[in-house]
Amino acid sequence: MGSVGLPQFNVFGEYYNTIDGKLCSTQETRHGINPATGKPNPEVPVATREDVDTAVAAAQKAFKSWSKVPYSERQQALRNFADALEKHQDDFAKLLTQEQGKPLMFAKAEAASGVTWIRTLSGFELPEEIVEEDDTKKIIVRHTPLGVAVGIVPWNFPIQLACGKITPAVVTGNTIIIKPSPFTPYCDLKLGELAQQFFPPGVVQVLSGDDNLGPWFTAHPGPDKISFTGSTVTGKKVMESASKTLKRVTLELGGKDPTIVCPDVDIATVAPKVATLAFLNSGQICLAIKRIYVHEDIYEPFLKAMVDFTKTLKVGDGAEEGTFLGPVQNSMQYEKVKTFFSDIEKSGQKVAVGGVNEDKPGYFITPTLIDRPAEDSKLATEEPFGPIVPVMTWKDEQEVIDRANGTRMGLGASVWASDLDTANRMAQKLEAGSVWVNTHLELDPRAPFGGHKESGVGFEWSAAGLKAYCNSQTLYLKKKA
Repeated sequence: MGSVGLPQFNVFGEYYNTIDGKLCSTQETRHGINPATGKPNPEVPVATREDVDTAVAAAQKAFKSWSKVPYSERQQALRNFADALEKHQDDFAKLLTQEQGKPLMFAKAEAASGVTWIRTLSGFELPEEIVEEDDTKKIIVRHTPLGVAVGIVPWNFPIQLACGKITPAVVTGNTIIIKPSPFTPYCDLKLGELAQQFFPPGVVQVLSGDDNLGPWFTAHPGPDKISFTGSTVTGKKVMESASKTLKRVTLELGGKDPTIVCPDVDIATVAPKVATLAFLNSGQICLAIKRIYVHEDIYEPFLKAMVDFTKTLKVGDGAEEGTFLGPVQNSMQYEKVKTFFSDIEKSGQKVAVGGVNEDKPGYFITPTLIDRPAEDSKLATEEPFGPIVPVMTWKDEQEVIDRANGTRMGLGASVWASDLDTANRMAQKLEAGSVWVNTHLELDPRAPFGGHKESGVGFEWSAAGLKAYCNSQTLYLKKKA
């Protein structure tokens, strides 16, 4: 591991790990791929087991002093970090498009959301709570930091999700090591470099590596908490590994989010919104609409309106003006999404619009709607994490709620109706961590975010999310011995 000083910050400069306040290179390097062109991005470090040990030791050392820094000073350091990210957010957005593939307008929105998440989450207070006090005793509940946290960040929203892990950990007095996805290491490495201007060495570190890096962290005896965002399959492995040292875990996992469209909606207004919320980020959002249930009385005109709108969506390089759908982020995910098309072809399901686009370089898939696939089909039951969505009919309210809930996933869900009483009644019966009426995917850092069933363990964001980085300590104080 070689280290360099902290040169003037440049988003498009060289890419280093940040360990103990230093920018560190590694003997072995690797590179990501621009998913729109198939061309290699710059070289990044491949962290070793020794790097992990060094980073964990630095985080443990920094925790001893950082946890004693007044809460208000930790808040101010984060506010300064947010200001710096805001100053550079346009360049972060361009880098995000280059490494992740999302259109520049959405990359700018993600960079801005990172700023918002830091400012909002760092604004919460966690005061001591007095449970009871009388002449003889006082009972106080305190929230004390856990120690060293590890944030494992996925490739679909690397800026926003890293900021959503760094902030609650650091403001509550913990130190944190961010592990970005090997597919999208660039923005997170630069976030780590930028953070060195505002936090003491070891408080915020970022390590890029290969597929060994996550398991090294989850099995390491040093960290006290793992915050993981990713697939349910991998989340189970994280939980199993972390259990051996009883690390605390927060898991935000996959979804198979249903949306229910009632017969009284205005089709011309609602159909484009539903299609948009299914295809944002090329369907690579855990909370995106992944099953569409439309009442049989309006099914045909609603499907037609979605098809007509979907045909207007531009697919292409995210750097091009007017692009709505960029590529699928990586070749592994691209091949996975293509298996859903193979299954559709084998089972003779009807494609209403869309298909795989193999006429250009990059991992492009045209937004696709499948007309009434079987309820037990691969597309209706599994998460493709790509721009392919089943559209199905319903008639009876209780039946469609049972179908919507008939999955081991429970991340998000939505109901669309003009009659708000009907919509609210149905929404409250849906088994999901986030449920929307007449919208979908709207998030707020002030509200808890997490999943039911196999969509997660615990919640992030909000004041409750900050407490997930803390131990609760109850003090029973007798006023006389």
